Amino acid sequence: MLDQLEQKARQALDATPDSDALAAWHRHYLGKKGAATQMLRSVSALPPEERPAFGQAVNRLKRALETAFEARQAVIQRQEMEQQLASGAIDVTLSGRPTGPGHLHLTTQTLRQIYAIFAGMGFQVYEAPDVETDELNFGLLNMPPEHPARDMWDTFWIGDQVLLRTHTSPGQIRVMRERYPEPIRVILPGKCYRYEQITARAEHQFYQVEGLAVGRGIQMTDLIGTLTEFARRFYEPDRRIRIRGSYFPFTEPSIEADMDCILCNGKGCRVCKYSGWLEVCGAGMVHPVVLQNGGYDPEEWSGFAFGFGVERPAMVKYGIDDIRYFYGNDLRFSTQF
Repeated sequence: MLDQLEQKARQALDATPDSDALAAWHRHYLGKKGAATQMLRSVSALPPEERPAFGQAVNRLKRALETAFEARQAVIQRQEMEQQLASGAIDVTLSGRPTGPGHLHLTTQTLRQIYAIFAGMGFQVYEAPDVETDELNFGLLNMPPEHPARDMWDTFWIGDQVLLRTHTSPGQIRVMRERYPEPIRVILPGKCYRYEQITARAEHQFYQVEGLAVGRGIQMTDLIGTLTEFARRFYEPDRRIRIRGSYFPFTEPSIEADMDCILCNGKGCRVCKYSGWLEVCGAGMVHPVVLQNGGYDPEEWSGFAFGFGVERPAMVKYGIDDIRYFYGNDLRFSTQF
């Protein structure tokens, strides 16, 4: 029975003259209601001992017909192309459609806005590598191997001690060791990588901007003032900001800054997790251990640090409700900005 079906299908396939007939053949034999598919669905009517062998035979038949279909499709497509060229339907001498001028991606635009705002507050841009060591990404930031906070930043490992950085905070150690004993005021932009579920508000790779200020006499009020001034310049002067206590291993005390959600005006949506507030920044005073690992004596020096994503502030500012649009390569989205 299967041999007869295969013979009939191959004869019909060889007789297909064009793409339309080829598509009809595929529906008739391999579609959801095709002859080969119906054979597979009839397995349940056989005695149990015959089902495995029959099912395997049907699957082999379907694979053979799929292979034959692809070969015939290539022949027909080549023939039709040759016919179009011969009839002049395709004029290969015509110039192609002009490509419009490109422009900066929204992420790059947002980064440049952030650079300009912090430059006005005296911050320099310091770039650190995407690939880091375990020591710089975790250990020197007050997260030894057994620290439970490492679970929050599960990531992509390249080797036993080398990984794609989970945050831009390793740059804090690099810039402190490079510039000691000078005061520091820098932002550290770059891409971060985390092994987590992709949702409307989270990606497995994203941009982040880290901020670090180290000097004598720096206090929490300096940090809150810096964050408030940034929000006033980046968003709107009347945006509401909420400061609440939090925890990060590399800051003490730690805070988080929230902003009323522009997308829903505080009513609640999927981006703000229906809370009316959108977390825009994690921050705090640099932990004494981190200062010491960077070469600064915490008895003489103090500092603050903050970190926030780049895509999420852009979502809030421009009313974008899904972070996946940023890297979906859809020009309908990209050309809006």
